[in-house]
Amino acid sequence: MQRLLAVLVFWIAALGMAQTKVGGVVIDELGDPVAFANVLFKNSTEGTISNDDGRFYLESENRFDTLIVSFVGYTRSEIVLSTRVTLNMEIVLGEGEQLDEIVLFAGKQSKKNNPAIDILRKIWAKKRSNGLLLYNQFRYDEYEKIEFDLNTIDSALMQSKIFKGMEFVFEELDTSRITGKTYLPVFINEKFTKVYGDNDLNLDKRVVMGNKNSGFSNNQAIIAFVQDLYTQYDVYDNYIKLFDKSFTSPLSKTGIDTYNYVLADSAYIKDKWCYNIIYYPRRKNELTFKGDFWVNDTTYAIAEINMQVTRSANVNWVKELYIEQEFEVLSDSVFLLKLDYLLTDFALNKKDKSRGVYGKRTTVFDNYVFDQVQPKDFYQQQQDPFNPVVMDRSDAFWENNRLEDLNRDEEGIYTMLDTLKTVPRFNTFYYLASVLGSGYIEIDKWNIDLGDIYSAWGYNDAEGVRFRGGVRTFFGQNDPWRLQAYGAYGFMDQRIKYGISGKILLDRRNRLILSGGNRRDIEQLGLNLTATTDVLGRSIASGSLLTVGSNDRLTNINLSTLMLEVEPVKNLRARFGTSFRTLKSALPEAFSLDYLDPEAPGGVSSQIKQFDLITTLVYTPGKRTIGYGVERRDINDNYSTLLLNFTHGVRGFLESDFDYRKFQFSYTKPWQLGGLGRLTTSVEAGKTFGTIPLGLLNIVPGNQTFFTIFNSFPNLDFYEFVTDTYTSMHLEHNFNGRIFSRIPLLRDLNLREIVGLRGVWGELSEENRLLSSPTNIPLQAPDDQIYWEYSFGVGNIFKIFRIDFNFRGNYLESPGARPFSVTGTFGFEF
Repeated sequence: MQRLLAVLVFWIAALGMAQTKVGGVVIDELGDPVAFANVLFKNSTEGTISNDDGRFYLESENRFDTLIVSFVGYTRSEIVLSTRVTLNMEIVLGEGEQLDEIVLFAGKQSKKNNPAIDILRKIWAKKRSNGLLLYNQFRYDEYEKIEFDLNTIDSALMQSKIFKGMEFVFEELDTSRITGKTYLPVFINEKFTKVYGDNDLNLDKRVVMGNKNSGFSNNQAIIAFVQDLYTQYDVYDNYIKLFDKSFTSPLSKTGIDTYNYVLADSAYIKDKWCYNIIYYPRRKNELTFKGDFWVNDTTYAIAEINMQVTRSANVNWVKELYIEQEFEVLSDSVFLLKLDYLLTDFALNKKDKSRGVYGKRTTVFDNYVFDQVQPKDFYQQQQDPFNPVVMDRSDAFWENNRLEDLNRDEEGIYTMLDTLKTVPRFNTFYYLASVLGSGYIEIDKWNIDLGDIYSAWGYNDAEGVRFRGGVRTFFGQNDPWRLQAYGAYGFMDQRIKYGISGKILLDRRNRLILSGGNRRDIEQLGLNLTATTDVLGRSIASGSLLTVGSNDRLTNINLSTLMLEVEPVKNLRARFGTSFRTLKSALPEAFSLDYLDPEAPGGVSSQIKQFDLITTLVYTPGKRTIGYGVERRDINDNYSTLLLNFTHGVRGFLESDFDYRKFQFSYTKPWQLGGLGRLTTSVEAGKTFGTIPLGLLNIVPGNQTFFTIFNSFPNLDFYEFVTDTYTSMHLEHNFNGRIFSRIPLLRDLNLREIVGLRGVWGELSEENRLLSSPTNIPLQAPDDQIYWEYSFGVGNIFKIFRIDFNFRGNYLESPGARPFSVTGTFGFEF
């Protein structure tokens, strides 16, 4: 009870710290909410815009006694504020139109004779002669602060059993200046960076001088999520990329067709005369903002801009998103970015009272220096990511380099989280979340993890019900070496399978890694055109509980590998190694790997022994990772992947059966197409020189599961097409709801439309057909014409599910051909 009283006292004190706080709803005379109303303190430029439901919240460090609320088509209302904190206001706007200093426009704004759009066109014309682009070279300091907070903290939550023993955390409660909700800080990360750039060379370099975090600082999964969540953006770009989606910028050249613009005011901003333009979307359910910006009347540079994502935008798990940028004036005419603030309210739904998590990023820019030339090799030199000094800066360093001081609550996070980690109940919650996120059960006292729990059960025609359990060493997330193993048992064949692998990081700077392992298991081969030597990997088709037709084309595999990998240049990896494998059918009556072998009894062999030399180059431009151990975690997934693979089969060594050469190429790239959504493309090609049996050929990847798997053909059975020369292409485009948002009956469901097109051409030589003639399956290649499929999908069903309807384009005369199939998947996406 005393702690609750202390929280109440603190809450009352916190309310009084800010000088003026207001909040409520704006409605018209009929009681309907007025969306996008302009709310500001009188005789100031401090204001906000009401949301789709007419609600608003505004606070200021200064004391104001009058609030002004206005919107085009309504009479402006001035409300006297009798107290410093005035919440739950209900402001009624009467019909009418004010025509004082500036002419306002009611309803949907015209694109013609609109002074706001005239100003917008001048912004487009001047944007290349504003800011950093005015100089040949530049340098500046950047301080970034990322914070996560639990929000909508009320007495019911504080008294709930979930926080029993952790009540002390509520001593750090604060109130958001954007939404007016109470919140509890749980994580903070600070980073100080020196940024260099050369516009002539089109090069830039970022040197991290210090990094400090609290809370879950040792959990790279959380840190990687945070870094991917908050990417850099430029309000002058046509599209602002957030949460892997492209929002139309209010300064975009396509903005005229997306937003309504109103010239609302004019005033001095930092001694410069500026126009104030309000904007709001023309249509609901699109990836748009609402807000306003101030633009200089001569340079047409942005002085301030506020952007808030509309509630109807087709984004999951995000209730509110607010961006605020301020620019400083340099040399009387140049506007440079000074402050970038982003607040995201993550929640399960968009109801006002729903609880969630605030994600806040504050970036401050200062100490600009221009036209100091650096040699080209300066930009090519990479910073040492393993420098421990960067991660262990002193308090004096942060006091000198923080471009914005921490407030009292932020300073308390470090102490509060250290204390929280000593509470058993909190550690239990964190442990359960970690298991669900990683799939591994941590046994800290032995430095091992058990799992992956998500691959523990499966089924196929050879093993029946299958159980698998695994273990790995885990001393920390930057371990220089790791051992992994698993064991599996099939209840039908009553056989034990296993896999074991190990890897060690020999050189951190060039990421020289030595790895090897052995696996004896039953596997569904032919799910990828480009071969893999992953010892512990297992395809979903090998253990899917439900499949279309018989899942009996399975292979007993005994695979051993030894690999050396190096990364001489960032994101360019080279692998050199060997593999030795023994292959034979798991169900020879249904699926035979027999081939002609004059040296075998009867002239036919059912087992393949093969030793290969493998060279692989993988280039992933734009890929970002975290960690410096033998295993790293990807931060982003919007990078392209180019792969070149050469395999040399050596006959005779270790009784290896075949001599051949195989060249393979693949290129995968995601494309952000602005407001049209995201296109993912994949191209693969390969050629085998030499005569090899069915078990070594390239199988066009069919898909007999009910799961949507990119780079596979859902209307093909396993081993339906077999090739030694092939070319394939896959195209998948997600419109992110752009079409459905314009259909009245579907608009409010926030569904997303997905289309796919895929095709493959290949051939199989007569020599290879003859060699595998004893097999009991047809050997067919798509050589008469390109085999193709197309699909239509609906995503974001209940925010989680996706269903695809797949159609086969040709080869319908093939025995057992499936002209139509339905697949699906599920996952959590924004």
